[in-house]
Amino acid sequence: MINITLPDGSLRQYEKGTSSMQIAQSISEGLARNVLAAEVDGQVWDAGRAIEQDAHVKLLTWNDLQGKATFWHSSAHLMAEALEALYPGTKFGIGPAIETGFYYDVDFGDRVFSSDEFKQIEDKMLELARTKEEFSRKAVSKADAIDYFTEKGDEYKLDLIKDLTDGSITFYTQGNFTDLCRGPHIPNTSFIKAVKLMSVAGAYWRGDESRKQLTRIYAVTFPKASELTEYLHMLEEAKKRDHRKLGKEMELFAFSEKVGMGLPLWLPKGAALRERLTNFLQKAQVKAGYEQVITPHIGHKNLYVTSGHYEKYGADSFQPIKTPQEGEEFFLKPMNCPHHCEIYKTKPRSYKDLPVRYAEFGTVYRYEQSGELHGLTRVRGFTQDDAHLFCRPDQVKDEFKKVIDLVLYVFGALGFEDYTAQVSLRDPNNKAKYIGTDENWALAESSIIEAAAEKGLRTVVEYGEAAFYGPKLDFMVRDALGRKWQLGTIQVDYNLPERFELEYTGSDNQKHRPVMIHRAPFGSLERFVAVLIEHCAGNFPLWLSPEQFIILPISEKYEDYAKKLSESLKDSDICGLIDFRDEKIGRKIRDAEVKKIPYMLIVGEKETAEGLVSVRKHGEGDLGSMSIEEFKKQIIKEITV
Repeated sequence: MINITLPDGSLRQYEKGTSSMQIAQSISEGLARNVLAAEVDGQVWDAGRAIEQDAHVKLLTWNDLQGKATFWHSSAHLMAEALEALYPGTKFGIGPAIETGFYYDVDFGDRVFSSDEFKQIEDKMLELARTKEEFSRKAVSKADAIDYFTEKGDEYKLDLIKDLTDGSITFYTQGNFTDLCRGPHIPNTSFIKAVKLMSVAGAYWRGDESRKQLTRIYAVTFPKASELTEYLHMLEEAKKRDHRKLGKEMELFAFSEKVGMGLPLWLPKGAALRERLTNFLQKAQVKAGYEQVITPHIGHKNLYVTSGHYEKYGADSFQPIKTPQEGEEFFLKPMNCPHHCEIYKTKPRSYKDLPVRYAEFGTVYRYEQSGELHGLTRVRGFTQDDAHLFCRPDQVKDEFKKVIDLVLYVFGALGFEDYTAQVSLRDPNNKAKYIGTDENWALAESSIIEAAAEKGLRTVVEYGEAAFYGPKLDFMVRDALGRKWQLGTIQVDYNLPERFELEYTGSDNQKHRPVMIHRAPFGSLERFVAVLIEHCAGNFPLWLSPEQFIILPISEKYEDYAKKLSESLKDSDICGLIDFRDEKIGRKIRDAEVKKIPYMLIVGEKETAEGLVSVRKHGEGDLGSMSIEEFKKQIIKEITV
């Protein structure tokens, strides 16, 4: 017999060789019908694979990320089978699961492939899925693997095999299709009930532009047809909310090829939005005991050699800035933390001085690949709402909890209510990626886990997602469309204080190392604004809107009254503008709706004579007439709430 420990801590005994599917069946037939794969001692296995020794087992369904990944990777194999049936002689590269489905890189030879053929591939995939083909795993020798794909004439699989070691190679077969694959896979194809091919693109084999360009087909599948319908509806809604589209319509930001890819230009309205966000957080930070600092946009190479950023990221950063001084090099700042360490060192510190909390809206630069740039969500220059706290070891957990409170305050004020806290730990099997001792990593990780538990956060643990200098608590936020974004982050770091030789004098009159906490509730202003635009479809909370009102005179003769109203509102710190264009009032209203200006104040003969404004609210319509003082009270009350 073997002992199986389930996620709830319960222990069950089974015969040696029992599979995860059999474990599921012993719990509930309903559960077994939904099991796609299983996590066995941290590794994802086929649900039908025999377990030969004591193990921790987690049964994976569609509701688990690894369950979805297994489902989509299996769907990639199904698509390959359909392609091979429809287009004999097709050769295959790789077919991984991705965040929103999967793709397969294929070589159609001389055949020209287009999206017009999507429908017949979808139909063939569903036809094959209904046959309930099982995914069977087989270990093969390297020689046999080479023989198989040599006979088949698939040079891409042979290229992959040459990098594999004998004894680690497996094939998976379903129906008439066999692929080189580590797995795992779902039990059989019948789980796949809905298929949609999404797009087609070119992709060089192994990412090498000197090699052949393959056809990359993107697709998505679901276990229920209704889920595909919901997904396609979400995509349509996402197009309407795309921050790049709304940012242009609302005149918030722009990009210029002459300035450079991935370097956003903030237009006046976007700058006003940024300033409001910045002021909002600065007020909260001052109240929480932070001090504002400012550091340069560049730093000497030795600064980043000391911090470790040069070793880890130097090759992927902007290239060094050389000065007239022989051998002197500077870098565009990739991180604010090394600069803040040097600020800490400007004077001696006592244990009574700690914690020290430095905050900066610091712009940093990272050379992202051009193919990865995307609006404001992935840029080369961005501003972090960065802060670094230097504290005694006995203060770490309490300071960490205070930062959690600040992050949740920000989320609450901006309407992000659905979030999960991800405890991002280092990869225990690849410690070479990280700096520092096992002892310090253990202390840092336990501080985060305990603080999150004490604050009652809903957490998930992800190994391998830590920063190179320390573990993190990353806040994964779901927007109005259910999409997940990483926004705020908090990190515990015992290593940079060591590398920068930071010290404080303890109560024992001896020198000690402080512990560093890195935190950024927004993450970066650019990414945060992009997510916020798409979350609220550009309908910002009134206090954040760069233009809270627009006055629409019906004709030129009411412009003086409009100016008087505008001055009165601005005297009360209510921001807006007047539409002086020689356009009909209907056109002015439509344009104001497109720009998502919260309030439209229409003024004509009656309003001017009686000292009133006719008020329309974006998305709601006519609110009737009122005095300017009544309108002010309504606005101020809404902003305060």
